[in-house]
Amino acid sequence: MFVCTLGDLVLDVVVRLRQPLARGGDAASHITLGGGGQAANVAAWVAALGGRARFVGKRADDAATALAEQQLAGYGVELVGPVVPGGRGGVVVSLVDETGERTMCPDRGVAVELEAAEIDPGWFRGCDWLHVSGYALFVDPTRQAALHAAALARAAGARVSVDLASWSAMREAGVDRFRADIESLLPDVVFASDEEDRAVGGPVPGPRWIVKRGAAGCSFDGDERSAPIVTEVVDSTGAGDALAAGWLLGGPDLGLEAAARCVQRMGSMPPVAG
Repeated sequence: MFVCTLGDLVLDVVVRLRQPLARGGDAASHITLGGGGQAANVAAWVAALGGRARFVGKRADDAATALAEQQLAGYGVELVGPVVPGGRGGVVVSLVDETGERTMCPDRGVAVELEAAEIDPGWFRGCDWLHVSGYALFVDPTRQAALHAAALARAAGARVSVDLASWSAMREAGVDRFRADIESLLPDVVFASDEEDRAVGGPVPGPRWIVKRGAAGCSFDGDERSAPIVTEVVDSTGAGDALAAGWLLGGPDLGLEAAARCVQRMGSMPPVAG
């Protein structure tokens, strides 16, 4: 299975709090650095689970991006897309509480500047899926680039999946426009959290609709499945991306297994490259 993903590659700074935040003071934490970004995470998990993956996105040439690129390439993921000399790479800070729930503070850097004219149709030849991160649909010009890429991928014979990404960013961008964009993508499958599903007004006509419910499991187009039992939820960052990658490769069982692996460690990408 060959999966292309379109969206962001960022440096993830994951902060697992060991005590509540103290305004104006200190809060003891466990902090890790690594590659992240929804599209990059899906590509990493696809490769780690045995598929072939290609990441499509605009990147900078700074130190933060170099670290993230090195990790993603280490899984065997191919990276394509324009590089901006002197640009500012994306960084996301994830604050993780004692239950493993995360709150994200994203700075997407140059990723939001990807333009439709910069998309090479050859990037999608031979791919089975194009997975579009919803983050790419929130602002222009990446919105137009994502819509164009989906049309190119479908013309090349690929199926299209999309993740709704963020209920708060969705509302900021405008729910009606975002829902219309989802419909115009003609996706074969949509991944959404409970909050994103409610925010967008429920399923759009046509695609399979997968709702991620965290520890409560997942609804695969109405088929409710329980999450595997894990000894400890360390960090939920990237669990939905792992589930999407697993589903694209092998269906519900592999999706739930990948998500369970993800939450038992710090960081959004797989624990072992290759």
